[in-house]
Amino acid sequence: MPLQPAAFFDMDNTLLNVGTGMSWVRFLRRRGEITNRLVAKAVYWSALYKLAVLDMEDVFTKMTADLEGDSEQEMLDKAEVWYRDHLVQEVALAGRVAIEAHRAAGHHVVLATGSTQYAARPVAKGVGIEHVLSSVLEAKDGTFTGKASALCFGTHKVRLVEAWADANGVDLGRSWFYSDSFNDLPLLERVGIPIAVNPDTRLLRHARRRGWPVRYWV
Repeated sequence: MPLQPAAFFDMDNTLLNVGTGMSWVRFLRRRGEITNRLVAKAVYWSALYKLAVLDMEDVFTKMTADLEGDSEQEMLDKAEVWYRDHLVQEVALAGRVAIEAHRAAGHHVVLATGSTQYAARPVAKGVGIEHVLSSVLEAKDGTFTGKASALCFGTHKVRLVEAWADANGVDLGRSWFYSDSFNDLPLLERVGIPIAVNPDTRLLRHARRRGWPVRYWV
């Protein structure tokens, strides 16, 4: 049986009109669960991320370690409220159209995001995406261990996508990847059809040099 194409969608500032990291931080601040100092740190990290100079693995590891001992159920409950009140209205209409076009063409549709499963799964369910690749926080007996069992950004995302493609009979050379971030360059260069969506400055320059399609979704 011949390999099939797939369409992979990044989530933050691509399928969504916002970054889930800062959205989550603001949500927690409104609930009084974090300090203004932590908000300022998150803003700083967000700025570095947009410049593609943030050490994502280091930051993610530190943030994950801070969750050690916390309840996973509490995270699930808060994430449900957060998605309902702050994310569902941020899905880009053009993103929904692209998803439906790929689905109608018989392509596999996959959400591939560096965000955790607590953001990714509700968003995927809301737009009808069955397959989700995300960073995964490890929990045992309902409690976070402070570790991640999967990372899904940079070269980690490429490895997860390659493993998923191998398991599902997908030809990455005939597949699409939609992303806004220069940080996703490894996967954009791995697929056959890279699409820059709402690109940051570095990705826009790179896309123009390479002749990649550029889209602006709202």
